[in-house]
Amino acid sequence: MSTIKNHVQLIGNVGQEPTITNLENGKKVARFSLATNEYYKSEKGEKVQNTEWHTVVAWGKTAEIIEKYAGKGKEIGVSGKLKSRSYEDNDGIKRYVTEVEANEILLLGVKNGNTSAE
Repeated sequence: MSTIKNHVQLIGNVGQEPTITNLENGKKVARFSLATNEYYKSEKGEKVQNTEWHTVVAWGKTAEIIEKYAGKGKEIGVSGKLKSRSYEDNDGIKRYVTEVEANEILLLGVKNGNTSAE
């Protein structure tokens, strides 16, 4: 049961081009937003779409895969865990952030008509 503690799986679309940072130690980190959609029928029987936005962070080889294959609009699956942190913004206000730290990425959709991962 310990493998399902703090485990997140999402399927959605990359919201914007991922930001890739090359760290001094040679590692890469990728940061991007992921939109997941939920559909349901309203009381009037109309189809309603609810979109949730998630911030995803990936390190190392996973970041390299994102950099190469996961552009804006691409449908992907993400498996990882939730991480929370805080920081002070430029005005000295303490901000809190919860992110998905991805350890596995699954490329699902077609980007620019290309179905193969090169």
